[in-house]
This record gives sequence, C-alpha cells and structure tokens, in this order.
Amino acid sequence: MRNLFRTGVPVILLLSLSLIVSACNFGADETLNEMDSPPVDYIDEGEPLETDMDGDAPLVEEGEATEDVDENSMTDTVTRELYLLDQDGLVVPQTMELPKEEGAIKQSLEYLVEGGPITNELPSGFRAVIPSGTEVDVHLEDGVAIVDFSPEFEEYLPEDEMKILQAITWTATQFEEVDRVQIRINGYEQETMPVNDTPIGEGFSRANGINLETEGVVDLVNSKGVTLYFLSQQGDNTYYVPVTRRVAKSNDQSTYQTVVSELLNGPSSHSTLLTDIRYGVELIDEPDYQNGVVTLNFNEALLNQSEGEALSEDVLNMLVLSLTEQEGVEQVALHVNGESEILKASGEPLAEPVSRPTRVNTGQF
Repeated sequence: MRNLFRTGVPVILLLSLSLIVSACNFGADETLNEMDSPPVDYIDEGEPLETDMDGDAPLVEEGEATEDVDENSMTDTVTRELYLLDQDGLVVPQTMELPKEEGAIKQSLEYLVEGGPITNELPSGFRAVIPSGTEVDVHLEDGVAIVDFSPEFEEYLPEDEMKILQAITWTATQFEEVDRVQIRINGYEQETMPVNDTPIGEGFSRANGINLETEGVVDLVNSKGVTLYFLSQQGDNTYYVPVTRRVAKSNDQSTYQTVVSELLNGPSSHSTLLTDIRYGVELIDEPDYQNGVVTLNFNEALLNQSEGEALSEDVLNMLVLSLTEQEGVEQVALHVNGESEILKASGEPLAEPVSRPTRVNTGQF
C-alpha cells in the first residue's frame, strides 16, 4: 500500500472503495491512504523530447517570420502545460489538449483567461487566472515574450497579482524559445504590475520562482531559491505542485544536495501539500553530477512500497521533477546502498537514469 506523509499535520484522505485513517506518534509523519499516482508521461531512452519544434503548431508569434508546415503531418490537437489556480490558490501545471493553431504562446496564454475557451475543460477545483474579457497579443524577440494585454487585464484582486504573473511566466516559458516575459497593457510597457505594483523590471522568468515560500528567511541576499515538487489532493485525485523555497546559501552543500535535503524536510507545515517520502530517508553520499546526470545514493528507507522493497512512483517523480529544475540537469539516477537496480512499485526495474516527464498532471478530473 502506498503511504503519503505531511509533516506535522493530521490528514484524512478518501479511497474509492474504503476509508483508512492512520495516526502517528510525536516526531513521526502522518500516514495517508492509498491513492493513484498523479499521471505523468515519460519519453523512451533515445526518443527526442516533444516540443513545438517536433512537428507541433508553429511557435512563431506576431512580428516573426513563419515557416511552411506540412498539413498532412499535422494533427488536430496539441498538448500544452497551462498554469492554473487550484482550490488552495496555488499555481499548478495542468497538461491540456488544445486545438493546433499558429502562435502557440499566444494561444496558451489566451487559455488562461477566465470565461475563455478553457472554461468547459477546466479540471474540477481549478480556475483560470487572467481577468475575463482580456485580449492577448504576443511578440517574440530575442528570447523575450512581450505579452500585450487589453485594459481588462487590470481588473483582478490584489492578492492574485503574483499568482497571475507566475502563471503567465511559467506557461510562456514552457517553450524553449522563451527565457522571460515582459508585460504591456494596451501597448505600454509596464515596469510594475498594475494593481499591487509588483516589480517586473526587464522581465519575469522561472528564476523568480513559483508559489513562493519565504517563512523563516530573513537575509534574502544570502539565500537562494530552489523549486521543489510536492503533492496535493482533491478527492481521489493527486497532482504535483511546484513551490520555490528560499534557503540559506551554503558552501558545504551543492545545490543538488540542498534540493534533496529540502525535499526530505517535506512541505511547509502551513501548507496543505503532501509528500510520499517517509521519515528516515537519508543520502549516503553527496550527489554526483556528470554530463547532465545527477546520481543519488540513498539508504534503504527510500523504498516505501511492497513491504519496503520497492520505490513509489511519487517519490521518483518528486526527485526527478525537482532536480531537473536545476540548470544542466537532464536526468536523475537513483541508487540504494550503492545498488543501481531498484524495483519500482509497478514491478518494473529501475536501472537507468530517468529524464524529466514530458508532461505533468495529465489526468482529467
């Protein structure tokens, strides 16, 4: 049976056929009920990562030259990651099927507009982030997506401002050609967001983070942000949520070790997020980085499935998603007590490094 844990907070989760409640003593994590892993898609070894340059709709936006596309090779839909707000107000990627059109960035951002074309396809508990009636135009220039909104864009609640900026940025930067995003309203460049005056500067990028955790951080200059993936649940459905946590800079730890350490610490006690990494998991050796692959060697506590002999899909995905957010990391290799062949909960062996899933949270609610 799969166990999920949330640090310091009792949790009761529904099963489709039965209800199980587990309690724990002081100092131990809460054990949650069995549920299916959030759906993700992986690519086979040697298969190129599917992007817009692999036959999808042209990425080129207005102001850029377009290429001829062989209509016979095109399909009717294409998958995109749209960053939406869940019931807890967190910015969460959901992989959706969109009609294949020219101007992929513009189309993806249009699907973030409330009351827009995504309305009838929204997963339960999720909502779009851009105010209703907003029109979107996009120009791509030297890695910058210049996004021009109509005046309706200004009609949002102050508390939603950072969430809107993050959702726009992470949706646009899923495309390889986009490094950062600049905001315009009715043709005028914005140095700050229009409602709460959040600084934009020369543009926002993924380096600015998502679902920011800043609790306990006093010295922002001597701290850094690491993006971690934890779990959330609605009913019987679970999904991965990225959060950016500020941590003190350290000369004693590599960034890879910091990411793993923060994952082992679990989600914030003030959040509703969950983890499937149980108490007692430790790194035996420092992470080793070679040619795009980070190798991690854990103790046997990493194996929390099939009577402690197998690795859960959630633990695997949390590690891979979090570490591949680091620049230059393409794959993650997992060892247990120095052994590279690990059994997954599915019964399949895990003997090779794992690449980042091509799509995250692919299930429909």
